[in-house]
Amino acid sequence: MKSTASAPAKIILFGEHFIVYGGKAILCSINKRITVESELTKTGQIEIESSLGKLKTSKSGAYKNADLVFRPIVYIAQRMLEKFHSESGIKIIVRAEFPSGVGLGSSSACCVAAAGSISGLFENNTKEEILKLSIDAERTIFENTSGADCTACVYGGILEYNKDGHVKKLEFVPKFDLVVANSGIIHSTSKVVSMVRQFKDERHEVFSSLCTQEASLIEEALNALQKNDLTKIGKLMTQNQEFLEKIGVSNDTLGSMISLVKDVSYGAKITGAGDGGCIIALADKTNLDRTLGALAKKYECFSAKIDMIGLEQSST
Repeated sequence: MKSTASAPAKIILFGEHFIVYGGKAILCSINKRITVESELTKTGQIEIESSLGKLKTSKSGAYKNADLVFRPIVYIAQRMLEKFHSESGIKIIVRAEFPSGVGLGSSSACCVAAAGSISGLFENNTKEEILKLSIDAERTIFENTSGADCTACVYGGILEYNKDGHVKKLEFVPKFDLVVANSGIIHSTSKVVSMVRQFKDERHEVFSSLCTQEASLIEEALNALQKNDLTKIGKLMTQNQEFLEKIGVSNDTLGSMISLVKDVSYGAKITGAGDGGCIIALADKTNLDRTLGALAKKYECFSAKIDMIGLEQSST
């Protein structure tokens, strides 16, 4: 039997970094996916194939010894094999429709898809159970993960997320597109998070004020999203970008990318940790081609719609 699961990429519409200090974030899933296919083998080993490389390891070896890219998958495989006292090995194939390391939640989508696929070899789990397993797996590489990205990948749609883990899926049909453009700059999430923490410690009053402003902006954004008010959403994205620039997580390249779509999109900002990775620009059918065209001459970019499904599973 083969067990297959896929999970969507995620972007952060509003609230990155500020959520770490008690705020909210608005996340959404987009229609680019990571698919994981698993099957039991007689090798007694865990074998992984992906565009990022291959791994073959003993099912009894410490998952912490695996390369970071594969560590969560090894963790999930070992946990399932141990739980069901299985003598088998597992072969796992990972396929991605979007690049890793650019702020689109590739590690989270992979954790969710792997949790769904591998657990599906042994039992039928609810989305809540798969979410818990995927967050546990993600903590093997990001110890202090909030779980927000995995939550978006499991449930799909647009989510209002609090740091305490409370999540609310917004019940409306979005009528917009997003243009995602890759700066080509590799970033370190942990490094950027440390930069923000240093900013907070050194300029506490400024940061506190920005947190208050961001909280107000999030509430405005939630209201604008429910109304599909693209002009308002775009203005709030631009304002959120200004806050992110003030805490030092943007850079000249990201700023110039945003400037390219300033006059053709409704608004644009970085998404994710920043200091590299991607920007997102808000568009609809009236300006989508112009927004893509403004970025495509210099950067890898694509249009995306909101994925309303989240985790998908099947077995053959």
